[in-house]
Amino acid sequence: MARAGITADRLVTAAADLADEVGFENVTLSALARRFGVKDASLYSHVRSVQDLRVRVAFLAGGELVDRIAVAVAGRAGRDALTAFADAYRAYALERPGRYAATQIRVDQALVADSPALRRTAEITYGMLRAYGLEEPDLTDAVRLLRSTFHGYCALESTGGFGAPRDVQRSWERAVDALHSALTHWPREEKTDD
Repeated sequence: MARAGITADRLVTAAADLADEVGFENVTLSALARRFGVKDASLYSHVRSVQDLRVRVAFLAGGELVDRIAVAVAGRAGRDALTAFADAYRAYALERPGRYAATQIRVDQALVADSPALRRTAEITYGMLRAYGLEEPDLTDAVRLLRSTFHGYCALESTGGFGAPRDVQRSWERAVDALHSALTHWPREEKTDD
């Protein structure tokens, strides 16, 4: 056991906390080593590289985000589920900016397939969208619409990108209403016989 009581889990949690404080892109092994009062090299017994650490933070944050969303949407359907999902997503993105940034990195698909949290995210998201009567390939298109809308809104809001005097919360509510309308009236892709 290391002098500072470092474990892989403690290291990843500390990296996630640091990401929220200084930005995900500024998380380094050196900064974490300083936090634990150890030399950089001692961290390599817990993670292979800074990229390995960042992927682990992404999985931690993804699990936290889906847990929030799952609680929010439990027992809801349609507009209520969509609103709860959207609000939970936005709250996490704004409260945990570094962790949220971690959820946006590209991760090797083999690792994604082995992640229970990411599988759970897909189950919850697709389950919510099935209440709108969507099936593939429309489900994938709808997921992409939601993700790009939520992410774009949160990214702009977190950087003060909305300069108009209109209340940002009210605009968010209208955006979610527009998404509900789009999902309700989704233009179904015609099936073709190949």
